[in-house]
Amino acid sequence: MIKLESVKKLFQTKDGPVHAVDDVNIEIEKGEIFGIIGYSGAGKSTLIRMLNMLERPTSGTITVAGKNLSNLSERELRKERQRISMIFQHFNLLWSRTVRENISFPLEIAGVPKEERKRRVDELIQLVGLEGRGESYPAQLSGGQKQRVGIARALANNPEVLLCDEATSALDPKTTDSILNLLVEINKKLGLTIVLITHEMHVIRKICHRVAVMESGKVAEIGPVLEVFKTPKAAITKEFVKQVTEPEETIDTLNHLLEQNPSSHIVQLTFVGTKAEQPLITEVIKQFDVSVNILQGKMSQTQNGQYGTLFIQLDGREESVKEAIRFLNEQQVQVEVISHA
Repeated sequence: MIKLESVKKLFQTKDGPVHAVDDVNIEIEKGEIFGIIGYSGAGKSTLIRMLNMLERPTSGTITVAGKNLSNLSERELRKERQRISMIFQHFNLLWSRTVRENISFPLEIAGVPKEERKRRVDELIQLVGLEGRGESYPAQLSGGQKQRVGIARALANNPEVLLCDEATSALDPKTTDSILNLLVEINKKLGLTIVLITHEMHVIRKICHRVAVMESGKVAEIGPVLEVFKTPKAAITKEFVKQVTEPEETIDTLNHLLEQNPSSHIVQLTFVGTKAEQPLITEVIKQFDVSVNILQGKMSQTQNGQYGTLFIQLDGREESVKEAIRFLNEQQVQVEVISHA
């Protein structure tokens, strides 16, 4: 569906050339929700803007649905952009227009007849859950409602690709989840390919099928979300995974326990798929002469299956603890003994 081959973007600045995107190769399948994560300056915003040629690559090719966008004229590109819509962090709504008029705007530009526009807008208002707000103005809406208008407007021309530029960064956690759920619903109902950029691993974990991790303009790691969570390879990926597996309060607790009892064994267990549903801790207590203190745990559902982490404290004879850890490893549970958090 989308293919980036050796894509580079070079900006000339007073301080010299800046490689915003440096030799990126990515393939995104039709109907996939694909996430691109990175800290500020990683190049992710430049990359997503190149997918609809708001930024043209310095070199390399970008192909969408079989068409090389890099070779198109401005006129041809305008036509192709109708198939590639975008939603933004700060909504980019027309403040002097109502919800209905905002959603209708791209249809007006496309020359769609009035009755057809009205029918399409009604469909979209229902799809994004804005019934009863059609005559409201953006200033009268909450942040989540504004983003729903942005999504409806982006879908007006029946695009094949939806680009999301930090679409939930300006929203509170509860509203973020509702917008992410809406994107999943749209993906399933319309078969829409969604590409989103974010700096929040929670967003990636919740809705993406695959993820590319960017650092300094390059792709540091790419793969299915569940695999990336289970075995992150790049240092930057490990940092992002810790955002959702090791909150600050957990790290503080671990440090305190290790200070109080340096000989204690604190273990992080990572469960993936069906292993997340098995009573392994119960089995450890039954089979081995150890005591288990559960410190913190979290279970999450990703698009590819369940993922969970559990921090436990094991106490007992050294050999018994080793046997318990060996047993856990044999159950295909990732085990990490923490000596210092």
